[in-house]
Amino acid sequence: MAADSDPESEVFEITDFTTASEWERFVSRVEEVLNDWKLVGQDSKNPLQKGEFNSGVWEEKSQEISFADFRFSVTHIYLKQEAAPSDGKDAEEDAVPVAMQDLLCMKNDFPPRAHCLVRWYGVREFVVISPGVNCEAIISESKCNLLLSSVSISLANIGCQVPVFVQIQQKWRRMYAGECQGPGVRTDFQIVHLRRVPSQYNHLSGLLDIFKSKIGCGLTPLPPVSIAIRFTYVLQDWQQCSWPQQPPDFDALLSGEVGGVEFGKLPFGACEDPVSELHLSATWPHLTEGIVVDNDVYSDLDPLQAPQWSVRVRKAENPQCLLGEFLSEFFKLCLHKESTEDLLGKSSLEDEAKDNSDISHALSKLTEPTAVPLPKLSVSNMVHSARKRIRRHRRADESPLSSDLLNSILLYLFPDAAEDKQSEGTPNKGVYPNLEGQLTLKKELDDANLFSQLKSAPLDSLTYRLALCICLVNFYHGGARGVAHLWQEFVLEMRYRWENNFLIHGLDGGPPDLRCCLLHQKLQMLNCCIERKRARDDGRKGTGVEKKGGCENGRLAPQSASLTSASPGKSWESWSDSEEEFFECLSDTDELKEVQPTEQERSASGRTKPEGRLQPHDKLTLLNSDEPLYIPITQEPGPMTEDALEEQSEVLAKLGTSAEGAHLRARMQSACLLSDMESFKAANPGCLLEDFVRWYSPRDYVEEEVTDENGQTVVRGDLSTRMKIPGNMWVEAWETAKATPARRQRRLFDDTKEAEKVLHYLAVQKPSDLTRHLLSCVIHAAILKEKEEEVAEDIPSVRRSIQQLVSLAGKLLHHPSPDYKKLEDLISQVAGVEAVIAHARSLKAKFGLGKNDTGEEVEGLRRFVISLLDEPEVSVIDAGRSYVGSIIHKLFVSAQRLADSSDEAALLAPMEDEVGRTDDRKATAGGAVGADFPPPAGREILLRTCVPRPAPYSKPLPQRLFCVLMKEDFRLAGAFSSDTSFF
Repeated sequence: MAADSDPESEVFEITDFTTASEWERFVSRVEEVLNDWKLVGQDSKNPLQKGEFNSGVWEEKSQEISFADFRFSVTHIYLKQEAAPSDGKDAEEDAVPVAMQDLLCMKNDFPPRAHCLVRWYGVREFVVISPGVNCEAIISESKCNLLLSSVSISLANIGCQVPVFVQIQQKWRRMYAGECQGPGVRTDFQIVHLRRVPSQYNHLSGLLDIFKSKIGCGLTPLPPVSIAIRFTYVLQDWQQCSWPQQPPDFDALLSGEVGGVEFGKLPFGACEDPVSELHLSATWPHLTEGIVVDNDVYSDLDPLQAPQWSVRVRKAENPQCLLGEFLSEFFKLCLHKESTEDLLGKSSLEDEAKDNSDISHALSKLTEPTAVPLPKLSVSNMVHSARKRIRRHRRADESPLSSDLLNSILLYLFPDAAEDKQSEGTPNKGVYPNLEGQLTLKKELDDANLFSQLKSAPLDSLTYRLALCICLVNFYHGGARGVAHLWQEFVLEMRYRWENNFLIHGLDGGPPDLRCCLLHQKLQMLNCCIERKRARDDGRKGTGVEKKGGCENGRLAPQSASLTSASPGKSWESWSDSEEEFFECLSDTDELKEVQPTEQERSASGRTKPEGRLQPHDKLTLLNSDEPLYIPITQEPGPMTEDALEEQSEVLAKLGTSAEGAHLRARMQSACLLSDMESFKAANPGCLLEDFVRWYSPRDYVEEEVTDENGQTVVRGDLSTRMKIPGNMWVEAWETAKATPARRQRRLFDDTKEAEKVLHYLAVQKPSDLTRHLLSCVIHAAILKEKEEEVAEDIPSVRRSIQQLVSLAGKLLHHPSPDYKKLEDLISQVAGVEAVIAHARSLKAKFGLGKNDTGEEVEGLRRFVISLLDEPEVSVIDAGRSYVGSIIHKLFVSAQRLADSSDEAALLAPMEDEVGRTDDRKATAGGAVGADFPPPAGREILLRTCVPRPAPYSKPLPQRLFCVLMKEDFRLAGAFSSDTSFF
């Protein structure tokens, strides 16, 4: 007893049988996922409508589960439908699950685009359990059975009536085994997959034998078997149809024989036929056993007699499209980091020290009296000589662009520099011959605000043409080095035009348009500076100098086209940075002709001589005299680009909200106001602040009727309340303003300084910076090109796609720093639209559709071709008996004749071991199959019936077998239902 009571005398091993195994945990996890997705119990569904599998929306959701250390992915795929309306009746307890009902539904056979399980079994909702990513396939039969048993237990435990499939074998084989359970019923989903078709099952009769033996029904006679058959014929030989795309003349482009016409156009279209195959599916949807004969000796399945035809086209994978290639290569430049100096090398500036000494010598000469004409010593001539030295020291093989090509490009960009210039006053028609066709379509293709939507540049602007040139040079002529070379020449041309007062052609007048890209604004700013400088020079020279048109001369013009020699001495630019800088009015222009004071005004005692008058005001007179109020000549406010506006906003924002900061901010913003006050005082000696306010801001001068001492009603005015606030900026500015006419005031807009800023900005731009600036213009040009091509083809889906492109591009390009990934996606979408138009052209050519063809049948054919672009599969109304069907038939006949006449006809003939009845098919339907159509590339046969299984007294349940017969693929997908209550 003592030994028995000793606790250490014996050790018992305790086994806890309540601990769950890995398999039990897996089953529990499957049940948990199905419960989370609410797939428990019976769910009522609306009856399926015809074609709903294709037109409806399919959705899916996934979760991951584990069996020990092996991961599985569980995916729920279902057709989104509205809940079935409740009729107030409880569902029958022994109702067949919805998946079993769908097995017999004939409204969605052979869907053109659906999951393979949907096509094989016709189910609208199912769950797939497949090995996770980087997990090996389930090949072992024991593992497959273990998974199937786990699924069966899970379905039974929670009462789920949604079919669950398990993917087995290698993924490329698409092998699935599954099960669906209902109250007293069960459907087993099984698949057979072989690489070759057994000869005994290569026809309908053999497949019927398999189906009947599998269901094993003991009833006599057997219920009828419903049959649906689809044969697919493939047309690959398009030799009878020429590809309509004309490729560009690469030899002419590469040799430099390029005119303005080529540089004004972007290429378009596919370099190869984007349509590779046409698939014709002949369908017999409702047949019963005994109506059709198809065995090893005879078949009456003639595609010409099939009640239904449907066509789909197979498009070439990633066809090479010219416009897409251009945009992609142009976009790649945005990622380059090299500067112009890195790309062209320092050898192009070997005489940089000598150039600098020459320029310094020229600048020193500008400040000294000399008898030498000024233009011969100007900076522009130094630039000319520097350019000559650059070309002399840069060997011909080092220049990315040849001289002839470069001159062609520059003459296209600056047509006003051509020797055969148009006379003044002649309309500018034909100056840009390459844009004439586009300009005629401008109202149709380019909406009035399209460039502003894309933040691009107007269609006929210099910036737009520069973008096209950069794009073509990048693709054809040296890539980034060619772009750097062209940009260097462009900047030199800008410098030359500024130095010689030649306006930049191809830009709208006025201040920079903030709706355009920044580079376009910079060029407009430079043009504004040139205009101001020309006006100032013309004002000093008077009427003795002939007025020059900026569009007549350029850096490429001969020497005789340059400006007339100015008088020697100190130039305006040499003292433009002086503190005593003034603005000179345009005294010789009609618009701003100054009104000279009369003799009475000049001799009036105690009056300052009025200066800078423009014209008398129509109604107003001075308050302290009866003299009319004169409108003064004022300075125009300086134009600004958007980056300058942002910089100014940042500076003003940094002043803070303190009283001192607010005061300083107001003074910075009142420079224009002070200038106008000084001009007003000079034009109206003895005036008051009230006079200025009446002209400048009438709302701040309040007039009201009052009764005077004599009882008469008079009108009296006074400054508004805000003008009387202590410390008002207007009052302070008026007190400090001097009577100074605009021509003697310091310039509000220093055109010399601003022009140098612009030229420096242009000079430091890298090719990548340039392409970022011009990307919006290139996308603008691409969209216009696609619009133009779409007008010729009339494709509704393309019109919708272009509208979406414009909306998306507007959002991206207006952002100061757009996302490169989104821009790349945008370019891919542009290329996709181009591919659709290329597909349309290819199909129209193959079906013989001309632009001028008319008629009801032709319109039907046109609608059919356009439908092939948008839909995965298009039905042919009246099948082979229709006009469209006859054209398709002729295409196959032509292809067969070519095949029969070639030595390779044997490759297209059916293989004996595959078909087993080569000679017998010639006897079908008068030899039409053998003569007109090739052997079917794929045959699909769908067998359905409803019989009791496994015993004759069991409940009748749906049975289904889907058969696929191809050259190297034989598949049987069966769904066999059985009664689990009465067996």
